[in-house]
Amino acid sequence: MQYSIDLIEELTVLSMFDLGNHQAGLKIHHTAEPVIIAAAQRLYQKGLTSHVDGGYLTQLGIEAAEHAQAALTILDT
Repeated sequence: MQYSIDLIEELTVLSMFDLGNHQAGLKIHHTAEPVIIAAAQRLYQKGLTSHVDGGYLTQLGIEAAEHAQAALTILDT
């Protein structure tokens, strides 16, 4: 199975969230790389975040970020 660049960029954005503090959101500024801005927009469209420019993780987003960050931690060792 081969994964798209879009999916990898979305995983990158999910890995930016602090899972230890769900009150800490994420703000993707208009000066960020266009691929990161687009990934944040896609996560919002998928219902994983509360705002198009990041915001807070929804319950589904928390679950996705937990799995994404766990996988990245395992693969990075």
